[in-house]
Amino acid sequence: MAKQLAYGRQWSATQLSTVMNNYSLPQIKQRLAFQIVNQRLVCQRCGQVVKEQARLPDGRYYCAACLTFGRLVEGDQLVYVPECNLFESIVEPLTWSGTLTPFQAQAAKQIVAVITKQQRHVLTAVTGAGKTEMLFQGIATALANGQRVCVAAPRVAVCLELYPRLQAAFANTPIMLMHGEQTAPYRYTPLVVCTTHQLFKFYQAFDTVIVDEVDAFPFVNNPQLEMAVKQACKPCCALIYLTATPTVKLRHAINTGDLTGSELPIRFHGHLLPEPHCYPLFTWRRSVKRHQLPSVMRNLLRKCLQEQRLLLFVPQVRDLEAVQQSVVRALPHITVNTVHAGDPNQLDKIAAFRAGCGDVLITTTVLERGVTFKNIAVFVLGAEHVVFTESVLVQIAGRAGRQQEHAANPVYFFYADYTVAIQRACQQIKRQNRKGRRLQSTV
Repeated sequence: MAKQLAYGRQWSATQLSTVMNNYSLPQIKQRLAFQIVNQRLVCQRCGQVVKEQARLPDGRYYCAACLTFGRLVEGDQLVYVPECNLFESIVEPLTWSGTLTPFQAQAAKQIVAVITKQQRHVLTAVTGAGKTEMLFQGIATALANGQRVCVAAPRVAVCLELYPRLQAAFANTPIMLMHGEQTAPYRYTPLVVCTTHQLFKFYQAFDTVIVDEVDAFPFVNNPQLEMAVKQACKPCCALIYLTATPTVKLRHAINTGDLTGSELPIRFHGHLLPEPHCYPLFTWRRSVKRHQLPSVMRNLLRKCLQEQRLLLFVPQVRDLEAVQQSVVRALPHITVNTVHAGDPNQLDKIAAFRAGCGDVLITTTVLERGVTFKNIAVFVLGAEHVVFTESVLVQIAGRAGRQQEHAANPVYFFYADYTVAIQRACQQIKRQNRKGRRLQSTV
């Protein structure tokens, strides 16, 4: 096993002996897996307090919170190999030949400054603003300086969207993709794309860490994943959070100066966000059970499918089949598929729909963010459900109108109750559009 494969990585002592196959590494360092903080046993990998019931028959405690990444038992050591940044020099790592809008270029300049000064920063940009492209120059600056860069996201689908775009933009740079369903062996590369869970496998490995969709489940309000990000950063590290819907915690951090911030309230093609059309459907669930669609929804669906394909969101997995049958009964000539987080064919179905296969894709919130489909209308059925929070509805609405030639594609919210989340999501989109109009007026 090549020595470089261990750089920046961490294991339990048991895992290391298995992974390294007794390969001698004099740089190995150790730290306690548990520490007592305020008279409580705290795991040093995930930062969680060990629960009283997490106890082995011999009386030793273990951490149940990060058990997926290998069991840590009281008395264990976490072992790691310091990152050495042993990469071949890349003089011009950026091979992307595209251009940024003046607004994107301004945001990209700020990202370069943040990476150069190793600051902590939040970039708030509306869905479809082109956040990924705005990162390119900053990532290129880091790579040209011999730094190691990580781009992380909470969900696999987002990583699968980012990976090919970064591959194309940095064609001469080795890139490693890491997620829970990945079967390819680990490689030591200067640029890593991974889910935030994979950061538990690193310790002080990266000079620049970029976390996309920080307001998304499972990262949002998750202290374990926040700990994973923190530990993956070197002591001197640039840390950049990307979001379209910043949390109260992030806004507070910007206001207090703990984080710097920048905002871009307009899409890359210069058009504003699509504002949702809201329709009350008080008996939608009863209609769907009879494999029927409410007439308003049926007529709008038929109208949209004349010019666009359709992404239809439902609250729960159990709604998928019933809604699919209702759509097929109303429009038997179209192709309708379903997808959800537990679907074993999830990635294949998403790839097929992205490639243009199928007229309607019915989905849960698994596709709320981080995916781009060409020329689609967006329907949300049951928008009153608790899973459709303000930020989720804003992200869902942002799936429409992402290409300049289809910027006016519609978004529809169908609900039995007009919830606070629906109201605030619509208000937030209108507020961003007002900012976008003011920005347009400065040109």
